[in-house]
Amino acid sequence: MDKPDFSEALELASEAGHILLENGAEISRVEDIMERIATHYGVSSGNFFVLSNGIFTTGQADKISKAGGQASTYANVEFIPLRGIQLSKVKAVNRLSYDIAADRCTLEMAKQRLKEIKNAPAKPYWEQILGAAFGAAGFAAVFGGGFADCSAAFAVGALLQVFILFVSARHLSKIVGGISNALLATLLCILSWKIGLGASLSNVVIGAIMPLVPGVPFVNGVRDLANSDYIAGLTRLTDAMLGFFCIALGVSLGFLTDGAISGGVIELTGVTVNPETASYLWQALAAFIGTAAFACLFGVDREQYITTGLVGAAGWIAYLLLVRLAGLTPTVATVAAAVLVALGSRFLAVPTKCPAQVYLLCGIFPLVPGAGLFWFTYYLTSGNFSLSLTTGFTAAKVAIAIVLGIILAMEIPQKVFSPNTNKAH
Repeated sequence: MDKPDFSEALELASEAGHILLENGAEISRVEDIMERIATHYGVSSGNFFVLSNGIFTTGQADKISKAGGQASTYANVEFIPLRGIQLSKVKAVNRLSYDIAADRCTLEMAKQRLKEIKNAPAKPYWEQILGAAFGAAGFAAVFGGGFADCSAAFAVGALLQVFILFVSARHLSKIVGGISNALLATLLCILSWKIGLGASLSNVVIGAIMPLVPGVPFVNGVRDLANSDYIAGLTRLTDAMLGFFCIALGVSLGFLTDGAISGGVIELTGVTVNPETASYLWQALAAFIGTAAFACLFGVDREQYITTGLVGAAGWIAYLLLVRLAGLTPTVATVAAAVLVALGSRFLAVPTKCPAQVYLLCGIFPLVPGAGLFWFTYYLTSGNFSLSLTTGFTAAKVAIAIVLGIILAMEIPQKVFSPNTNKAH
């Protein structure tokens, strides 16, 4: 016997939600798109409960002839493990939902397109390796490194991504893999510095570990909390904190391992800013390259590389102007820059027909306190607990400032950005 149409519609909505959730979509988007799909195909009583790694779908059709004139029900529970992020699939499902709402897709056509989206391959390895390399080099410059530091970070970033693709992601658990990635990155940076590749060890390490920063669960956790999805928000923020902990532990183990071999932890003198890359032009270019490279790592469509890079560069230059010229504190400047990135993401979402989340997830990275995380870890490892506490507190304030900036920008009604569009942007 054929399934009632409402069951097929709910299955389609559930599959769309599955693809969205496992590829980095925020909870509100998943629920909104599932509701849009189900409603268009005639399901007026569908209910969707979405968590960070699971979807509960129920529905009821009133008096369907195939059910003998009685009410027919549908229920489905899916566990969705956290995997690699492919934001291109989020964008594709988002567009599909609008095509469905505009009555440009039959149920069978939608099922076929969803199957194609699900089976779409990830970025080729060479592109991911180049993305990690350019991302590490770009952020090495953003956080104060010179051209030699960028070269060292580029090499380490490429080697680290090879390890992630062929060893860490395939054979190690998330926690062990996270620690191992940071450990390897640190040891490679120390090795390159000792052989003369790179002038500032701290800036090379900071650039190299930036591709490891769990920006996706952090930003999504913030957006989920802002949308009152407290369970999912806290879960994702916990996942992000675990990622930060793994990076810190891996970096610490790297310095301790080198110290055990060479007779002491390398002594670093503090934050250094190389004048080679300190100008606004070089900083804008570095932020653009680093952000676009992260777009590659997050599986964004290539047509969005330039726009995501521009969002990241705009946010970072705004931060620098506010700190250098306006004299604002880093915390206040971060709030303002985060607001700018989030607003720019929402404005770009409309003409490009791409979810604002794609621009936000990538564009916010120049503001992430990667340097603060490194110095907190280094000072803790070297036994300087006073400086460790100070830098850790500063990094925490910056993280909170990012949260506040995103929440403020997301409070503005969607009709301001697209009067004739629903809220899914």
